[in-house]
Amino acid sequence: MSTTGIIIAVATVGGVGLFIGIFLGIFGKYFSVETDPREEAVLNALPGNNCGGCGYPGCSGLAAAIVSGEAPVNACPVGGSAVGNEIAKIMGVEAGESVRQVAFVKCRGTCDAAKSEYEYHGLQDCKVMAFVPGGGAKACSYGCLGFGSCVTACPFDAIHILDGVAHVDREQCKACGKCVEACPKHLIELIPYDAKVAVACNSNEKGPVVMKACSKGCIGCGLCAKNCESGAVTVTDFLAHVDQSLCTGCLNCVEKCPKSGITVLS
Repeated sequence: MSTTGIIIAVATVGGVGLFIGIFLGIFGKYFSVETDPREEAVLNALPGNNCGGCGYPGCSGLAAAIVSGEAPVNACPVGGSAVGNEIAKIMGVEAGESVRQVAFVKCRGTCDAAKSEYEYHGLQDCKVMAFVPGGGAKACSYGCLGFGSCVTACPFDAIHILDGVAHVDREQCKACGKCVEACPKHLIELIPYDAKVAVACNSNEKGPVVMKACSKGCIGCGLCAKNCESGAVTVTDFLAHVDQSLCTGCLNCVEKCPKSGITVLS
């Protein structure tokens, strides 16, 4: 190729590049989206875990929602009151009351308490159990499978498998809700950190069936509800429930439960 041809080719490529650069610059200027400066300030105030526990796609999504008024300033479960108050100052509003929550596993079916129908050898994943006979080896089809799908999902190392059942480290838990979503048995729920008691069972089977499967399962006898001084405990579909907003922590339900199905939270 001649020198003239090379020069023409370089000039052509350079000209096209220059044209595209100018075009994109003009396009960006006239079609740019204005960003509220508070959005960046809110994003910097958030912890940056991007756990999705707030219901938005990461911290940037929550920051945009807060600035637009779609989400409250204390919507971050990880940051808690401290982050909520800081964001409230940025937004010029009151933070409001924020109740700390923590994950709770509704099962005490340990290796000793829960009976097994057979010995399982296979992939250690709770979600896979949906394709296994009986939904898992444990006789109770409602109980914790103990294979740790919740452990894998937790971004804060706050949940571990102990004696065949998932346990939550209350101090490490940030209530992001990832474990709640991961549990195929729907055994994990978020409750107030200050809650005094909770029902550690999720079975809706009748008493005789529960007793054959687990020595610590709720049999729906109703003694807890009858002895609750504040009316916080009710029994529906053979399973006790505690209304945390009514519970006074009298512990009558714990003392009267014949199966230790209601546990005291430390």
